[in-house]
Amino acid sequence: MVKKSNVKVGMIGLGYWGKNILRSLYESKVLHTACDCNSEIIKMRKKDFPEIDYTLYFQDILNNPGIKAVVISTPAATHYELVKEALNADKDIFVEKPLALNFARGKELVTLAKEKKKILMVGHILQYHPAVIKLKEMIGVGELGKIQYIYSNRLNIGKLRTEENILWSFAPHDISAMLMLLDEEPIRVTAFGGRYITEGIYDTTLTTLEFKNGIRGHIFVSWLHPYKEQKLIVVGTKAMAVFDDVSKAKLFIYPHKINYISGKIPIVQKAEYCNIFVENKEPLKEELNHFIECVNERKQPQTNGEEGIRVLRVLEEAEKSLQNPTVIVSEGKQSQQDKKYFVHETSFIDEDVQIGENTQIWHFSHILKGSRIGKNCKIGQNVVIGPKVKIGNGCKIQNNISIYQGVTFEDEVFCGPSCVFTNVFNPRSAVPRMDELRTTLIEKGVTIGANATIICGHTIGRCAFIGAGAVVTKDVPGYALVYGNSAKIVGWMCECGNKLEFIEDKAQCLVCHKQYKKDGNTIRE
Repeated sequence: MVKKSNVKVGMIGLGYWGKNILRSLYESKVLHTACDCNSEIIKMRKKDFPEIDYTLYFQDILNNPGIKAVVISTPAATHYELVKEALNADKDIFVEKPLALNFARGKELVTLAKEKKKILMVGHILQYHPAVIKLKEMIGVGELGKIQYIYSNRLNIGKLRTEENILWSFAPHDISAMLMLLDEEPIRVTAFGGRYITEGIYDTTLTTLEFKNGIRGHIFVSWLHPYKEQKLIVVGTKAMAVFDDVSKAKLFIYPHKINYISGKIPIVQKAEYCNIFVENKEPLKEELNHFIECVNERKQPQTNGEEGIRVLRVLEEAEKSLQNPTVIVSEGKQSQQDKKYFVHETSFIDEDVQIGENTQIWHFSHILKGSRIGKNCKIGQNVVIGPKVKIGNGCKIQNNISIYQGVTFEDEVFCGPSCVFTNVFNPRSAVPRMDELRTTLIEKGVTIGANATIICGHTIGRCAFIGAGAVVTKDVPGYALVYGNSAKIVGWMCECGNKLEFIEDKAQCLVCHKQYKKDGNTIRE
């Protein structure tokens, strides 16, 4: 039970999962205002909880000095922007998983929370489940013996999402639980999956994890399964434990043993399973009570921002494996005919590089070790990429461009000739600073004009348009048109690349007819 709290909480997102959070916050008597952009959803929630203040506008919560903490339960694609806005408004944050849709953005939010001295907690609910907590205790005291293998199945037939794939929707729960149970991060992550309902959206994935202590595991997630299944199984040398979240009795132990005849031939000695008692507590309420306690006592949550980005790192590695199913490049004996991409004979590809299908790399270019290039990319002449650079799908990188470590491109980025990307803010030839790289994120659909310079440590927002010769020295919001030295916002661009004209904060593209709304420097379609 959470201690009596004077902290008042604002909440955004009252839909599919948000209604459960709304109920829990209401019962804890900490909820001040609830927000959703859909007036019909607000009408439904008012029927059950009429005493709460409701609003259609997130700014009403951010601008209220009486609200000290914000709970965010919106679609995953919105988490980064909403968390960033709330932190800049000096609010403590609870955000549902995942923290963001890539590691770089997640790390940015963690850094911002530290700078603002604010609580940042991620909704990895399994870490607050009494059965998982008990399982952690059993592992800790050696009840299962040496852990050898751990795996989970999170399967269902039901709500299909189009804003994120099944990996980002279902797998964060089990990744978080595995990292907690094993107290370490994997050294290798691979994944494969299938896309059957919506083009480009994975409906089912199998992710494999390898840990340096020899433990291996897998995470199987799918929303194309005939029935609901949520199991996590830990295999040890003394016993096997099963956490079944669908079953009434949540935790079981199977004390099977392996005996050896003459020390060589293994024989299974089966034993009856038994139920393990766990406290009857609601995980969601435990999780939210923990958040309120952390806000009151100014202490770090168990699933804080650092834990959130550890999960993001695993998700991002799995995503890379999904998006680049080709084998690691080895130029040696592999003929151009065997490859599913094109590399001109004058270009050089290092070891440990992945290149997606139908990508073209033209004359005198060099892709350095550890880089990942997506599908359907066009890379021009005299281009250097890497080391350890990620380029998304469908990017066009024209001649005479170097993209160094620390720079990340999301999908469908266009770079005009001779763009410049820096990665060290204050370079000196005599002072090594590779451990001081400042990351730069170029989001989906961005256009960067010829000879533009992007100073490191900034994010160029979705579908922004950087004019030719511009020098970018700070973050650029999504859809902004900027040019000059230093670059300034001079207008707004549609996703299709045509300029928008706003009237009373609303605009409609005259070419593709998409509609937009402006709130300060935030543009939403």
